[in-house]
Amino acid sequence: MLPSRPPIRPALWLMLGLALSGCGLARRQSEQDCMMRAMYFESNRSSREGMIAVGSVVMNRLQSGKYPRSVCGVVGQPRQFAPGVLTRPMKARDMRLAQEAAAAVLRGERHPRIGNAMFFHQAGLRTGYDNAHYVLIAGGNAFYERI
Repeated sequence: MLPSRPPIRPALWLMLGLALSGCGLARRQSEQDCMMRAMYFESNRSSREGMIAVGSVVMNRLQSGKYPRSVCGVVGQPRQFAPGVLTRPMKARDMRLAQEAAAAVLRGERHPRIGNAMFFHQAGLRTGYDNAHYVLIAGGNAFYERI
């Protein structure tokens, strides 16, 4: 006779789901949803220009071959974008602009001043980078290339 095991409790299922949420085994998000979330949280919902700039950086990373091979992979990388960017709730009234901007970037629109920039941080912060060439300030962020 095989020993019986206690059933897995609902709380354990929840913990398992949270643990798997970053590895692609949980609910899959669309590329547009991931792009929209990056724009929504990183540009502080400030302007279309800021959102398009964030999206341009995501696409530059995607196309560089140095980052994951999907928008969701790029946006979901640890310590690269806002904490919880793929899971935090969004306010419906603020999502419309981010949805439109995400669709535009995925169709090929890019911010004309981003160029090959793959990095940004909050505007006004001082960093210790001596190899940063700043190309744009938009949406509360300073965008730069490493030289």
